[in-house]
Amino acid sequence: MGKLYAIGEALIDFIPHTKGVKLKEVKDFEVQVGGAPANVSATVAKLGGQSALISQLGEDSFGDLIVDTLSNIGVDTSHISRIKHANTALAFVSLTSDGERDFSFYRNPSADMLLSEKAIQLDIQRDDILHFSSVALVPSPMKEAHEYCIDQFTKAGATIVFDPNLRFPLWPNLDALKETVQAFCKKAHILKISDEELEFITGIKDEKLAIQSLLNGVTEAVIYTKGKHGAEVHFKDGFESSEGFTVHVEDTTGAGDSFIGAINYQLLQHEDKLAALRTHATAMLRFANAVGAITTTKKGAIQSLPSIDDVNEILEL
Repeated sequence: MGKLYAIGEALIDFIPHTKGVKLKEVKDFEVQVGGAPANVSATVAKLGGQSALISQLGEDSFGDLIVDTLSNIGVDTSHISRIKHANTALAFVSLTSDGERDFSFYRNPSADMLLSEKAIQLDIQRDDILHFSSVALVPSPMKEAHEYCIDQFTKAGATIVFDPNLRFPLWPNLDALKETVQAFCKKAHILKISDEELEFITGIKDEKLAIQSLLNGVTEAVIYTKGKHGAEVHFKDGFESSEGFTVHVEDTTGAGDSFIGAINYQLLQHEDKLAALRTHATAMLRFANAVGAITTTKKGAIQSLPSIDDVNEILEL
């Protein structure tokens, strides 16, 4: 089995105890470890796979909490650097009554944004996966670290997975966000795009045409997620789909991250990952839908992640 390397931000999410109020009206918060790459690596580890996080944290208590939390769940934290001159990133979140979120980020710049490629030492194998999202692709040393890792994984013949996971408040210029995401889409073998992101990224209103427009360059599969309505995986010559699961939603934080983490976990069990995705598409989507659904039933992301037994239980219902 290969190993997942997720590169990007790890941060502290401040989740409100009260739903249905604006962020400025929230009185108290619960501290949760978060950040999409951290959530993805934690999902793989919780399910029983091998994963590592490539990131950078401040030498502060929040950084200590992140390292301890990830280590305890089984994530390899040896590729996380620590620095004194910048703090660990923070994100304050407000929740609507149905669990949807609004963010306010404190990272200008945070320690993760200052990660240099010089701090990254990897022993990449062909059956490994590199996973990343767009939060850490704002102009910074971290963006250059992404480009370095993508180049190294490509040379090793490993698989690259990109989940844009758009966070508009982090980008003062949305045209720059769009151009950056489009450029990095072409570097990934597998893309994960949500129904809320598709038109913005492609500029195409027609769903089928928009998805097909992403299947160029090295990209061979687009995983298209539709929240509670399930997910699809599209290839140039067709697609497969799986319906979602109905659960009581407490908090959607980490649902998409745990979904793609579950896809990565399954892909790691195969040498030829794209062939495996083609062969087992429906089963992989159903498994990932179950993981994502379970994650929404509690607050936060990492502490809500299911074990393999939890997933098998819902799959048998």
